[in-house]
Amino acid sequence: MDPLEHLLAERACERLVIDFVHRLDLGRPASVAELFTEDGSWEWPAGDRLVKGRAALRDYFGSRPADRLSRRLMSNVLVTLTTPDTAHATSYFSTHRVDGYEGGIVPAGPPVQVGHYEDTFRRVDGDWLLTTRVLHLPFGGPTPRA
Repeated sequence: MDPLEHLLAERACERLVIDFVHRLDLGRPASVAELFTEDGSWEWPAGDRLVKGRAALRDYFGSRPADRLSRRLMSNVLVTLTTPDTAHATSYFSTHRVDGYEGGIVPAGPPVQVGHYEDTFRRVDGDWLLTTRVLHLPFGGPTPRA
């Protein structure tokens, strides 16, 4: 693979990682389904959750409480191409979140979650998409009310 093509593929996958949390946090949670392949999946093994397929992903993420305010911080995004059309990545996240949000500034508290994602990607018709996202959550707690 040409070095520029390699770099562009890595960047496309990194952008999916970031776009996912932007859509969740900035008011378009159901639209994260568009970032996945048709048969894509999101899994949290420790929470015994597996959501598979775009329609199910749209329903799952779209069911987020309307009064939830969240901000996820992503870091340490490491994408590795496995073939010219597939890749995997590991990225770290922390989540600040409250339910019952009615506007204004909420006093800052510690994150309610700190963990990492293990992702796989596939190029489909020239576009990179998430194939699988697995959540690993070593630090977590309840979502406080605003």
